[in-house]
Amino acid sequence: MRKTTRPLALLVLLGLPVLALAAEGLTPTPELLGIPVEFLLFALTLLGVALFHHYTLPVAVTGLATIAVYKLIFTGFKEGAGVAGLIAHMGHEWVILTNLLGLLLGFALLARHFEDSKVPEILPRFLPAGWAGGFALLAIIFVLSSFLDNIAAALIGGTVAASLFKYRVHIGFLAAIVAASNAGGSGSVVGDTTTTMMWISGISPPDVFHAYVAAAVALLVCGIPAAIQQERHTPMVREVPAGIRVDWARVGIVAFILLAAIVTNVVVNRAFKGVADQFPFLGVAVWIALLVTAPLRRLEWSLLPETLKGSIFLLSLVIAASLMPVQELPPASWHSALTLGFVSAVFDNIPLTALAIKQGGYDWGILAYAVGFGGSMIWFGSSAGVALSNIFPQAKSVGSWLRHGWHVTLAYVVGFAALMLIMGWHPHQGRQAAVAPSHAETSLHTSGPAAGREETP
Repeated sequence: MRKTTRPLALLVLLGLPVLALAAEGLTPTPELLGIPVEFLLFALTLLGVALFHHYTLPVAVTGLATIAVYKLIFTGFKEGAGVAGLIAHMGHEWVILTNLLGLLLGFALLARHFEDSKVPEILPRFLPAGWAGGFALLAIIFVLSSFLDNIAAALIGGTVAASLFKYRVHIGFLAAIVAASNAGGSGSVVGDTTTTMMWISGISPPDVFHAYVAAAVALLVCGIPAAIQQERHTPMVREVPAGIRVDWARVGIVAFILLAAIVTNVVVNRAFKGVADQFPFLGVAVWIALLVTAPLRRLEWSLLPETLKGSIFLLSLVIAASLMPVQELPPASWHSALTLGFVSAVFDNIPLTALAIKQGGYDWGILAYAVGFGGSMIWFGSSAGVALSNIFPQAKSVGSWLRHGWHVTLAYVVGFAALMLIMGWHPHQGRQAAVAPSHAETSLHTSGPAAGREETP
């Protein structure tokens, strides 16, 4: 097999579970070769993104438009037929879409505040030399993502990497940054959309926490090779220029914005979850914090046009994924959870998690790891990956991501196996499955094409 076709073959293999999953529980819909037409159109969109990575936005928008027109003419939507059904569907989705847009744009400005604070430039004083320094950065991202949005953790990590390696960041290390941000949120009910969904639905935080067994193993398996790749590609710049002074006002602004996001996440989506599906509280909170602090330090508005392109790309894939006719999942088992991790590399993990919660019978820690970390395997499988690609456009090549980030897929499988061997499969029934989260309850951290990943193409 030619080198240029190997990554595309891997993409097809990663996409096969989506089609297999689709065949198990769908409303009646026209099929081709036993596969619903919507899924074939979605698969062609993903293939177009992989083949034409310099034109990802037009490909994604065209794919969404094609799927929407097809459903308007032939199948209708879950909410009804025709334009009225489409409007009703978007009425359900607008909160998560607005939150995601607000986070992607807002955290891009936050990352610039962090870069201009000069903190990334003094970090070499505190990180170990050699590849261990790169791995230490990944570990920091992992910890940050346990209580921050995975988009914020990835952007902060990417900003630091840009400074440490003078923007010569290996694509394998970029994949590891995304993996670390998604892994760090997988065992925390405030660290990822999917785990917060579980928490809101009544699942106890300790029932998710053991995902960190797999996440820690995965960090080692992908982090060490990625750090070695980066050291061979471009070693860390150890010299700190004389006269560097930290802008503590910008550091305070970053902390204030992140605190606003954390408080909003916990308070609104736990204490007042009844109103969470009515308004994009998280995205608005981030922007209020940005604007309130703007008089202290000017916002870099010039970043927004390019960031907006990446955001529209991801939102297109999120909407396209929401139009897929998946109504149920295969019976809960560790096999299903493993498959959902691969599905999350190319499919929005939010509706998948919602269906799993409604169905019940899963080991929630294993599911949280699978759908959280799985989006790291392809750059648009997580909102963290899409956000990072706005800083490093070279990440938008699926072939390069799969070829140089091979250790992420390996880490997913090894981490999953370690969790099964150490903890075993302990499914939960009852109250956890009693309440299916609404669309807006899923509007926090995003991973999966949406978005997640963390969210959150």
